Amino acid sequence: MGPIWSSYYGNCRSLLFMMDASDPTQLSASCVQLLGLLSAEQLAEALVLILLFNKIDLPCYMSTEEMKLLIRLPDIIACAKQNIITAEISAREGTGLAGVLAWLQAIHRANS
Repeated sequence: MGPIWSSYYGNCRSLLFMMDASDPTQLSASCVQLLGLLSAEQLAEALVLILLFNKIDLPCYMSTEEMKLLIRLPDIIACAKQNIITAEISAREGTGLAGVLAWLQAIHRANS
């Protein structure tokens, strides 16, 4: 899906980027996609970028902190034009979803 994402950038005010915490082998591909999104000129004005680590309920090879270090998330955050906030969620169990949605709704209400 990555190659067609740019057709959806217009009027983007926030972006939810999902990284699968249960599959560390895909981290490098996800990181490349994330860097592409962050460098897209149309997304430079996005108010918020939320980086979500999904499937925290499943057994993983690495902790979320190890994943953040592996993709060099602190460096990405420091260099990004966008405001990046991270959250750990489990879509299956619903862990963290209510907080993310409430926060996203508050951001959009404040900027409407």
